[in-house]
Amino acid sequence: MADAVIVVALLLVAASATAAVANRDPVRQALVLAVLGVALAVLFTVLQAPDVGLSQLAVGAALTPLLIMLSVRKVRRRPRTKDGKR
Repeated sequence: MADAVIVVALLLVAASATAAVANRDPVRQALVLAVLGVALAVLFTVLQAPDVGLSQLAVGAALTPLLIMLSVRKVRRRPRTKDGKR
């Protein structure tokens, strides 16, 4: 039973990591990165490392995607000048 849970968690991590790399839109990449963070947190918890899982949940699933999305928003909102430069 435990081996099946580990295999499912590993497949979820592999699928979400592949989706993050295959995506071209930075906002979607950040959202998939959040899913990857949750999947990694589940994997660490299944592998009996709940402290690492909690850290991954806080940093990998919440903080990093939030910072990426705020950065993308800031870059996209930057106005252009009359000569076409930013």
